Amino acid sequence: EKMASLGELTAGIAHEIQNPLNFVNNFAEVSIELADELVEGVAAGDTPSVLALSADLRQNMTHIVRNGQRASSIVRSMLEHSRSSTDERRPTDLNALADEYLKLAYHGMRAKDSSFNAQLVTDFDPALLPVEVSAQEIGRVLLNVYNNAFYAVREQQAGQNGTYKPVVSVRTRRQGNLMELRVRDNGMGIPESVREKIFQPFFTTKPAGEGTGMGLSLSYDIITSGYGGEIHVDSEGGLYTEIYIGLPVNPLP
Repeated sequence: EKMASLGELTAGIAHEIQNPLNFVNNFAEVSIELADELVEGVAAGDTPSVLALSADLRQNMTHIVRNGQRASSIVRSMLEHSRSSTDERRPTDLNALADEYLKLAYHGMRAKDSSFNAQLVTDFDPALLPVEVSAQEIGRVLLNVYNNAFYAVREQQAGQNGTYKPVVSVRTRRQGNLMELRVRDNGMGIPESVREKIFQPFFTTKPAGEGTGMGLSLSYDIITSGYGGEIHVDSEGGLYTEIYIGLPVNPLP
């Protein structure tokens, strides 16, 4: 399960980095052409043309720097996560972490199925306090929850006639010293007979080879035993599933 999540995370990271790199490459290619035209303009003594080309070249360089910084930011963020041990806890912005892993999980799913698309809806509470957690551990929990949500809406879409639109929403709220996060999808839902088993080790509703049944079990242990938090599920067959996670500001040591 951990290796499968790592593969999906890697695909998501690659996609996130590829976007700004595409911009860098495109603007660099155009800038080479502008530089050639600039040389011709200087040789011809065409001052207005030289000034216009210089302005375009400067604008392209600005775009290249901005997108290069974006790629560097993604790499830096991932390095920070990889360097922190699972026991290392520090004040963490849950909103930023939830948003980051949502995008990575989504692009990871699209890397496996390029035809997959979903609407991502976020509602982050600015009043949320930083929580003392390992970003690596909570990121793993989020990745498991998000992957299940995207799997559910993809399966629901496969059984529809084309009018269904997959939606995955993430909402955070502060309730006193408890920071709450809810992940909701409009997928196939979970039958009541199955709901009470989803946090059990090795239990999965996915076909053989698509899941080990350890993802939500490990997530449950991390949130409850590791941090003294809460995690539970609400669902209605054929309509939705919502995973609730509650983390105290000062979790268990």
